[in-house]
Amino acid sequence: MAIKRALLSVSDKRGIVELARFLHDKGIEIISTGGTMKAIEDAGIPVTYVSDVTGTPEMMDGRVKTLNPKIHGGILAVRSNPKHMEDMKKNGIKPIDLVVCNLYPFEATIAKPNVTEAEAIENIDIGGPCMVRASAKNFHDVVVITNPDRYASLMKMLDEKGDVDLKTRRMLAHEAFAHTAHYDTAISAYFEKLLS
Repeated sequence: MAIKRALLSVSDKRGIVELARFLHDKGIEIISTGGTMKAIEDAGIPVTYVSDVTGTPEMMDGRVKTLNPKIHGGILAVRSNPKHMEDMKKNGIKPIDLVVCNLYPFEATIAKPNVTEAEAIENIDIGGPCMVRASAKNFHDVVVITNPDRYASLMKMLDEKGDVDLKTRRMLAHEAFAHTAHYDTAISAYFEKLLS
């Protein structure tokens, strides 16, 4: 199995427990955050808390969880680059091979009647887009999934081939960048409305 370590952090939790169970059964280590970790734990699936990886607690009401070199170094390291691998070793960073992440429900939040600016602001995801973009940038080494509808095909491919082929990795990276672009467009439109 080319994927040995996965980071799962999702707002849309459809299918996440089934995916986590599949990954665990394949011997893949799972790292997770907050609500996603609770859902996985509640299903009796072993999971490592992201704070145990970073060595720092989630802080500032969850605003800072994954923004850490132990996470982003694990995602962004080019496995074929000896300098990157040396940096990982020197800094105690382990590779992350799969990132499953979708973002805080900003559009659903601002669609609510009488939503306050403060509520909208708290639903602007920061760590999620950083992880998604980092994974998509390094798609040769990291598989990124932003859409729960992709879990079934991921599991099928891992079952049949033990890895995700380059064409699929590239397609998932494209979806990931489209996901963050759509998200930022919605936030920008919200601010434009506030200003007008």
